[in-house]
Amino acid sequence: MAIRQEDIQASVEETLKNVFELQLSDSKIDKIKTLRGELPLEVKDLEDELAGLETRIGKISSEIKLKEHDISSKQQEIKDAELHIKKYSEQQDLVRNNREFESIAKEIEFQKLEIELCNKRIKEFQYEIKQKQLLIDECQKKFDDRSIDLQHKNIELNDIVQENQKEEEELMKRSAALELRLESRLLSAYKKIRSNARNGLAVCTVARDACGGCFNKIPPQRQLDIKTHKKIIVCEYCGRILVDAEMLGVEIPIILPPGERPTIKAPTIMREAPPILDLDD
Repeated sequence: MAIRQEDIQASVEETLKNVFELQLSDSKIDKIKTLRGELPLEVKDLEDELAGLETRIGKISSEIKLKEHDISSKQQEIKDAELHIKKYSEQQDLVRNNREFESIAKEIEFQKLEIELCNKRIKEFQYEIKQKQLLIDECQKKFDDRSIDLQHKNIELNDIVQENQKEEEELMKRSAALELRLESRLLSAYKKIRSNARNGLAVCTVARDACGGCFNKIPPQRQLDIKTHKKIIVCEYCGRILVDAEMLGVEIPIILPPGERPTIKAPTIMREAPPILDLDD
């Protein structure tokens, strides 16, 4: 039977250790994803662009086939008109008066005009086909270039993924296992804080008497409360959960982005009572 998170009972110290280790694991996963950079998005954009080009080429090709069908129809109309002209010419030799002759002459003239109109339409269709073919050639060239770009991007992305795949899978399993050790309300609060944090940090240590997330000064009494691990305390400025890694026996890796230096901001006015994350509410 599956263990419900609500049934998990752990001391505050053990809970803090679990949530801090979860933060470390998630931060390592973030670092691996950062190594990929924008490659996954670039690959997705190229795939979408290729699909769009392929659809456009198919649509233009269908339009060309319709124009070719229209040309065939006009050519058939020309043949029919020529047959009518031949027929009327033969009838013209058998007329008995001028009125019949003029009537047949008008029919012949009408068929000749139909032939001229059909030839004009055929030229228009041929011009449109030529323009559409140029457009297909342009799209095909762009499709070939983008295909080469996509191939290179996929090779680069696959190399990065394969290099870190095993580590990422292990970290994801570790994170999933740690999440099961946390109460649902704490886990929900952790994910919410993490999603709102620019660097993905929901749990921070106290460094140089300041919050490791927002670098605001923490009073000595609050630091003592954090070290005792009797309460889950959050920073009143940024809302991150504060822990003492040394007391928890957890090694702290460097999880700040490369090149970013933490700076301690000038102390600000403290509220009368620092916030405490009460899991019993």
